[in-house]
Amino acid sequence: MKEYDLIIRPKRHAFDINFKEIWDYRDLLSMFVKRDIVTVYKQTILGPIWFVVQPILTTLIYMVVFGRIAKISTDGTPQILFYLAGITIWNYFSESFNTTAKTFTENANIFGKVYFPRLIMPFAKVSSGLIKFGIQFAFFMVVYIYYLTTQEGAVQPNWTIALLPLYILLMAMFGLGAGIIFTSWTTKYRDLTFLLTFGVQLLMYASPVIYPVSTIEPGLMKDILLLNPFTPILEGFKYAFLGAGHFSWSSLAYSAGVASAILFLGIIIFHKTERNFIDTV
Repeated sequence: MKEYDLIIRPKRHAFDINFKEIWDYRDLLSMFVKRDIVTVYKQTILGPIWFVVQPILTTLIYMVVFGRIAKISTDGTPQILFYLAGITIWNYFSESFNTTAKTFTENANIFGKVYFPRLIMPFAKVSSGLIKFGIQFAFFMVVYIYYLTTQEGAVQPNWTIALLPLYILLMAMFGLGAGIIFTSWTTKYRDLTFLLTFGVQLLMYASPVIYPVSTIEPGLMKDILLLNPFTPILEGFKYAFLGAGHFSWSSLAYSAGVASAILFLGIIIFHKTERNFIDTV
């Protein structure tokens, strides 16, 4: 009997997911990550510097509009650090979500010709986004260290900085899970693509990115804000580095539970869709 290096079998049910196969294709994953980084800025003059330019310009706009004009409180912390902290951690989610949400539509030609675990593609998007986050976080740290060393009491870091990997992981889980759910739906309902940018922007304003939870008066609006699973992550990130914000283990556990549920549901829906998506894309 002949022995084969690779046997491709049809998926029997939605839970028939071969994670070992995904691990076996890790070299392909790294190749896609490199491609995503190189191709986006290959013909640009500034290259990866654009990763820093974007949060700088966004922060300056927020400082003028929300800090000077709207006069929204930043809990006594320097405005540039407050807005930069929120933008840095939020951008990782939005980048992961926006890129993974286009997995099927942008890669239909590759999926129709070559076999590999389809989850490799969204995993690559989230991984390449981590590199962009690293560059933006490094810039945030430069500004942060300046205030920490030159202005005593401007920021008050604490031990929860050690939870930074957890905050990043949760944002990756949200971005990946929501993105693969979205891309699975868009194989049949293309109209959803028009809601992508608007939806992410609306979600940002519904999350404490540019304002602290403390500015919201107790009531229905604050209760809704606290039900937002992004709130504990954003508040926890700012609390860790700035000393302003709110940290709670129970709230963080709530975010982790929602992120795990969305990711699990996303993988199941994605896995079910990939079996016949080529007929609808």
